[in-house]
Amino acid sequence: MKLLQNVINYKINIITGEELLKYAKQFNVRLSKSDANKIAAYLRGKSYNIFDDKQRTKLIKEVAKITGPETAKEINRIFVQFTK
Repeated sequence: MKLLQNVINYKINIITGEELLKYAKQFNVRLSKSDANKIAAYLRGKSYNIFDDKQRTKLIKEVAKITGPETAKEINRIFVQFTK
């Protein structure tokens, strides 16, 4: 299980805007291309663990500052799907 978590976290830390849009579509999450690019740029190079509730909450708060609270809620839905 730990290996799978590491792979998912690694992917989150190198995700592109296009990939984020693909996941948003897959999970029926509304996300604009502009917001996806902003979020991906923020995530790139960071080392967040989305399986840790505290780290995911901190990340979502930062996303909310960048794109607004509604988009942050949508991104959180994607991250929750990844952790299931």
